[in-house]
Amino acid sequence: MRWALVKVSLAVTAMVVVAFAVPLGLVIREMARDRAFAGAEREAAAVAPALSITTDREQLERVVASAGSGTGMAVHIPAPGGRSGDATDLGRQRATDHDIAAVREMGRASTTEVDGGFSLLQPVALSSGEIAVVEVFVPESAVTNGVGTAWAVLAAVGAALIVGSVAVADRLGVRMVQPARRLVDGAHELGEGRLGARVPEEGPDELRRAAVAFNSMADQVVQLLANERELAADLSHRLRTPLTVLRLNAASLGDGPAAEQTRAAVEQLEREVDTIIRTARDAKPQTAAAGPGAGCDAAEVVRERMGFWSALAEDEGRKWRVAGAERPVRIPVARSDLAASLDALLGNVFRHTAEGTAFAVDLHNGEDAVIVLVSDAGPGIADPEAAMARGRGSGADGSTGLGLDIVRRMAESTGGDVRIGSSVLGGTEVRIWIQLDGRTAPERRGHRGAVRRRRQGRAPAPEPARAPAARAGRDH
Repeated sequence: MRWALVKVSLAVTAMVVVAFAVPLGLVIREMARDRAFAGAEREAAAVAPALSITTDREQLERVVASAGSGTGMAVHIPAPGGRSGDATDLGRQRATDHDIAAVREMGRASTTEVDGGFSLLQPVALSSGEIAVVEVFVPESAVTNGVGTAWAVLAAVGAALIVGSVAVADRLGVRMVQPARRLVDGAHELGEGRLGARVPEEGPDELRRAAVAFNSMADQVVQLLANERELAADLSHRLRTPLTVLRLNAASLGDGPAAEQTRAAVEQLEREVDTIIRTARDAKPQTAAAGPGAGCDAAEVVRERMGFWSALAEDEGRKWRVAGAERPVRIPVARSDLAASLDALLGNVFRHTAEGTAFAVDLHNGEDAVIVLVSDAGPGIADPEAAMARGRGSGADGSTGLGLDIVRRMAESTGGDVRIGSSVLGGTEVRIWIQLDGRTAPERRGHRGAVRRRRQGRAPAPEPARAPAARAGRDH
């Protein structure tokens, strides 16, 4: 907007300057020409009285010398009776005989162009009735005297007007652009989670009203987030009573794998509830991406969660496998987020496949991304796109429709994504693409090939998704 105003002002001012300066320059040139010829006419008029009295050569020479400006005056007196031999010429003749004769015949003054300037030819009636012609030479320098200086002044004034208009337009543009930039910066800050971002209510009326609306919106966003945090904290706090009952009941189960698993699940549930309460009560939610050094070891989290779910898998007679978790794999994701994502996917396997259905978790470490594959041998998912939509659960009891949404948000926070397809086990494969450098996930055809190459030498692992298979009733 700023440069647009400057360009418009420059174009308009330039047109105005040209429209006025060019005609004014031409007028100045004509005025200089008229001034030069008016001076020549005065010189010729000074000689006319003497010619009407006498035609004596010596007297006329003295009159011409006193009246001339030194640039050149000549007097052409015809011979009495039209005789050519007795004609008198004083001074240097520059005009042609034809021009002089034409002036005598017309009886009025005329100008003619000669070498180095112009000649003014003024007819004067003599006492004898003949017509003499006074010739006054007007040099080119006298005709253009002062024109160059006047044009230079006009050019300087025009340039000053253009510079001044551009400066004024620039200041006006700054006055309009700065509030708009502050509004943009405030929107970016608010979008990045800095809830205290506000915009000064300055500038033109329209931008001032926009700033007022933005500040009002930011206040409402802060209030809504505060209300949501309080609601989440209150709802989470209400879970403490049933959790206490579960913990007491789990303590009375005695020893055994099932009892230990139940107690571990209750303890984890209590930790998650405490985390939700602390996060909801926090006035400064963390919305930015994890910084350098943040994150977790994905291999360690995979081993830990598979150790937890393996006990339940043995009870249900499920075969399971873990691949690629032997060495540390650092990812820019919080440990709790990755654990929650794996629990959501593995919980779907146990909830929506029959007992005895095999499943596997594969971890692939690349140069710019880490891929986590969770696959099973179940019936598959009929509509993968609908499964990825938030809130589109199966409708069965215990299905909230948020499981895959948790996984998707975790992957997209790094620039990655989540895709659903068919696995080599015959069921569904969920592929989590975790970007390591924070860039947006590109088309993964080449990466898939790299993943297949990295699988060589390992236990068989599910291939990435190719086509959706039928799988009804899965939690989304």
